[in-house]
Amino acid sequence: MPDSGAPSGPGDAVDPEELRLLRARVAALETDLNTVRAALPTAVPVVAPAPAPADGPARHRARSLLAVVLVVLGCLLAPLSVVAAWSAELVGDTDRYVDTVRPLASDPDVQDAVADAVSDAVVSRLDLPVLLQSAAPAQRPLLEKALGALGEPLQDAVRSFVHDKARAVVASAAFERIWADANRRVHDTLDSALTGSGDGAVKLEKDSVTLDLAPVVEDVKERLADDGLTVARRIPTLHTDFTLVRSDDIGRIRTYVRLLKLAGLWLPVVAVLLVAAGVLLAGRRRRALIVSALAFAVTTLLLGVVLSVFRVVYLDALPAGVSQPAAGAVYDTLTRFLRTSVRVVVALGVTVAVAAWLTGPGRAAGLVRHLWHSGIAAVRAAAGHAGLRTGPVGPFVRRFRPWITWTLVGATVLTYLLWPYPTGWVVIGLALTLLFALSVADFLAADDADAGSVSDSDSGSDSGSGSGSDSAKEVRA
Repeated sequence: MPDSGAPSGPGDAVDPEELRLLRARVAALETDLNTVRAALPTAVPVVAPAPAPADGPARHRARSLLAVVLVVLGCLLAPLSVVAAWSAELVGDTDRYVDTVRPLASDPDVQDAVADAVSDAVVSRLDLPVLLQSAAPAQRPLLEKALGALGEPLQDAVRSFVHDKARAVVASAAFERIWADANRRVHDTLDSALTGSGDGAVKLEKDSVTLDLAPVVEDVKERLADDGLTVARRIPTLHTDFTLVRSDDIGRIRTYVRLLKLAGLWLPVVAVLLVAAGVLLAGRRRRALIVSALAFAVTTLLLGVVLSVFRVVYLDALPAGVSQPAAGAVYDTLTRFLRTSVRVVVALGVTVAVAAWLTGPGRAAGLVRHLWHSGIAAVRAAAGHAGLRTGPVGPFVRRFRPWITWTLVGATVLTYLLWPYPTGWVVIGLALTLLFALSVADFLAADDADAGSVSDSDSGSDSGSGSGSDSAKEVRA
């Protein structure tokens, strides 16, 4: 009986041996295909998700709304927390206050203002006719006539002489000591001055915080007497006031400052906790963290803008008798800690936002991480070609890399918290130091066998494709 698989056309002769070999080859290929299918993982049946509860969307919206409210409250408290910390530092730390105002003693504008105030006070108490008592009786009529003719020029000459002595006093090291000692003594009464009560060298009168310059006046009187103007010793003790702060709204400002002082360092903690709670309640926490950190930085930056604008308004509102350059120097000195705190918070907010973005799943962040690891791998390869080896350190770092990473982050945060008075540059320096430490850990954790395994897999895939092509050629044959 003819074979059913052979063609029945006329003139077609089929070799039975060739047909048998072809069937054997097909059977072998089917066996290989079944083997490959058996090696593949068993498909996991798709289970339909359980239906969401009816109140799921409403609960999600309420949770998101609460998260937004908490973040907004925390960001609004950010500038107030900076002012609260400034109030606590200014009133609660005597050494910090003295160190803050000490540079004012060498400020040229402040020295000119103090010298003008002291010389005006001394000249107003000098009686020029008394100077005639030191002259001979026969010459007194002529001197009285000369004094009457000179008039204002003589007054200007005496004023210039007194002002030179006062300027010499405020430019000496003795004035710096007097300034520092006076501010240290009156620091305890600064709180009562800001609240409008209490006595002392610092007092609040007519919407002004003033400093008594009586010790400086006494020093000027002694110098005048030593230079021949002995009548200066007859001048009684003069309490000349130097205006530190002056504002028509200081009555309301002192109330706000007292409230912020009571809040102290707790208000910054409350602001941070509110933002953290909002981030934890958010559905997309990483995005919420980035937005919250940037918003925290922006609201604090607005405080810096307000300080700059208020400086211009404050100086323009000063009366004619107050030196604007000296008042500007005092304002800049007293708000220096505020400006530094603004820079610190802005730097922290931007650093946290950038760190959260770089560790996220975004395409741009992934590209940055890929470039980072590629650069470190290139450096490691160059070191390997140069004969450098990590020895047992490499396996140790690879094994405990997560612990090492979190230890470095914790050490950086602890360093910032323990830093006496951090600045914006301190935050940037700590961030760069952490980045360098992480790069060193990444360098040590790189495995030389990874490249070998990749090349082996590539060669294996090449050999596999070659054998597959050979099998295809055999089938076609």
